[in-house]
Amino acid sequence: MLDYAQAFRGTTWFDVLPRSAARPELAARVLLHAGPPFRGPPPEPVVNAAIQALCFEGLASNIAAARDLLRHGRVQLEPAQDHGIATPLAQVVSASMLLVAVRQQGHTRYAPIVEGAAPALRFGSADPDCRRRLEEWGAWTLGAVAASVHRAPLAVDEVIRSAVAAGDECHARTGAATQAMVSRLSGLDPDAAIRLRANAAFVLPVLMAAAAAALAAHDSTIEAVGGNGVDFGVRRRGEPRWRHVPAEPPHGPRFPGLETAVPLGAIGDSAVIDFCGLGGQALPAAPLLAAEWGELLPADALRRREVLVDPHSGIVDPARIVRAAVAPLINLAIIDRRGALGLIGRGFYASPPRLFSAS
Repeated sequence: MLDYAQAFRGTTWFDVLPRSAARPELAARVLLHAGPPFRGPPPEPVVNAAIQALCFEGLASNIAAARDLLRHGRVQLEPAQDHGIATPLAQVVSASMLLVAVRQQGHTRYAPIVEGAAPALRFGSADPDCRRRLEEWGAWTLGAVAASVHRAPLAVDEVIRSAVAAGDECHARTGAATQAMVSRLSGLDPDAAIRLRANAAFVLPVLMAAAAAALAAHDSTIEAVGGNGVDFGVRRRGEPRWRHVPAEPPHGPRFPGLETAVPLGAIGDSAVIDFCGLGGQALPAAPLLAAEWGELLPADALRRREVLVDPHSGIVDPARIVRAAVAPLINLAIIDRRGALGLIGRGFYASPPRLFSAS
């Protein structure tokens, strides 16, 4: 039987800590974003998230002051994966934001806690209530959840197997994964369990950090992969620079009333999940999602895993991409390009196969 958790064997969630503790060498005015470095101004959803981060840190007293810091280059924006952190969609990670810490074979990677459903920072929202909710979720997680993973680190591969058996592909669909996570957290208070179960996205950063750790532990050719809304890129192991191509928007259905909204290009470090055999490479295990996207999917969507995933590691192999001349599907949220509407749909993205050429 196919093991969709193959790449995650031995992976555990073991800690919750602020970025300042995980990466103390980073200055407070360094903000971390998804995907490759920006070659020009960041898109508006990332600007919104950066403004929110500056206000969250108390580095700016209001939106106008935060925008001024960005405009005058008094803040550094750097790729999160270059610092061992994977951040979802447009979310920008600042010093005080809490991270989940996940490890495999001595390799530790991180991802920021998310505050729940839209509006949310990961969707590029400018709503200041997102900051309040993030702070509240962070304090609650430290008080109600962190002790559980300190006491008994969570086996992420077990969560994935349970979720896939229930029809999740562990990226666009994470409800079953969250339920599996909660049921395995040691000594969790019943009220805390109820609250966690109601936040289907809570497990996403755990899966992202686990996938980033898996890429490192398996010595994958691809060390970092993701989009910043303008470019989609990869960083090969041993190479300091990212390779990139223009990021087309994901394909997928829009939410009612948002069909004419202009979408942002592919964004998010959560692509690491799909490169570890889940998400777009696990669509055969998620028939409801495959049916929802229906004719929008490429004809070979349910067969791409067998073509692109290395059977020994469970991770997408760039050499296979080049030989097949087809790229892996990456399941991503669709965000409004103007930064005004936030989440407008869900779908999938595939980059040009040439991005993965060794030359």
